[in-house]
Amino acid sequence: MNAAARSITRRGPGLRVRLTLLATALVAAVSGLLLWLGWMLVGNVVAAVPRLPDGTVVRVRGVDVPAELLGEALRDSARHQVLLIGGFAFVAVVLAAALLAWMVTGRVLRPLHEVTEAARRLSAESLDERIALSGPRDEVARLADTFDAMLDRLQAAFDSQRRFVANASHELRTPLSVIRTELDVTLSDPRADEAELRRMADVVREATARAERLVEALLLLARTEGVELAVREPVDLTEVVGRAMRAIAPEARLRGLRVKCCEEPAFAVGDPALLERVAGNLLENAVRHNVDGGWVEIATGSGPQWTTLRVASSGPRIPPDQVEALFEPFRRAGIQRTARSGAGLGLSIVRAATAAHNGRVWADPVPSGGLAVTVRLPVAP
Repeated sequence: MNAAARSITRRGPGLRVRLTLLATALVAAVSGLLLWLGWMLVGNVVAAVPRLPDGTVVRVRGVDVPAELLGEALRDSARHQVLLIGGFAFVAVVLAAALLAWMVTGRVLRPLHEVTEAARRLSAESLDERIALSGPRDEVARLADTFDAMLDRLQAAFDSQRRFVANASHELRTPLSVIRTELDVTLSDPRADEAELRRMADVVREATARAERLVEALLLLARTEGVELAVREPVDLTEVVGRAMRAIAPEARLRGLRVKCCEEPAFAVGDPALLERVAGNLLENAVRHNVDGGWVEIATGSGPQWTTLRVASSGPRIPPDQVEALFEPFRRAGIQRTARSGAGLGLSIVRAATAAHNGRVWADPVPSGGLAVTVRLPVAP
């Protein structure tokens, strides 16, 4: 069933009409009960009139009434007056209640109509609109404030998605452009020999590998953000770092980096494969964004509630106000966006994976140049 069909099947009296009918019905019920009680009370009071001697005649409204029938005549007359006057009062009270309920509910529900109209106007291009309801801080105002806060989160998510798509398109366009350019240049040269073809093949293979790494990183980031862990078990971060270090050791030796690694066991709770990816990304960043002959320090520690992993390294100086931006996709420190090493998703994946473990990650610039990243994870029981 589509949205149009659902809206048709759900049509009926609005909330204002229902509230007005409910208030009117309650007032009518109470007024009817009071009218009945008045009718009964008047009848009982009149019936309690002292009895006159038998044979006495009393004139009531020009009619002679025997004394023994006086009480009944007075009771009927009083009840008739109560019904006559009370009936007019009943109708007036019910009409006044209906009118007042209609006006009050309209005034109370007006902010809800503003929320509804704002929701109808919303689209991906108009998320900057806000209700900004003024007046008393009642339940409706809190609803409007909650709606505005939701719009803030939606706008931030849409903006982040737009930036992510634009950056991903840019990053993927670079290797594809390299591949197309190499193919066009080589195929347009009728004198291209085997050496030229091999050179072109090497360039295409390198560009293809970069595109593959980027796609894998994008898929990993998409699978990690906002998901629950399928595996939760004790993991020794020292062993995880050791396995990640073996993968990056050749590049570290090639650049002459001094690496100081942790040795004490430090157990956290989480997904072993995902935590190994966290350690791998931190070490890859520490090595690839370092300076030749620099240093890398890896430390782990355990406390009553948290286990920490800290990776610090030398490198170019990073302004403190730019550190937080490094966790955004396709942001790198000290190199241009078009650099060929890495995809700029390492720290984004680290942050998403840490959040999936209910942990926290932050970074601090090293005063002499470089970056120190700390990951805090729940400790294993």
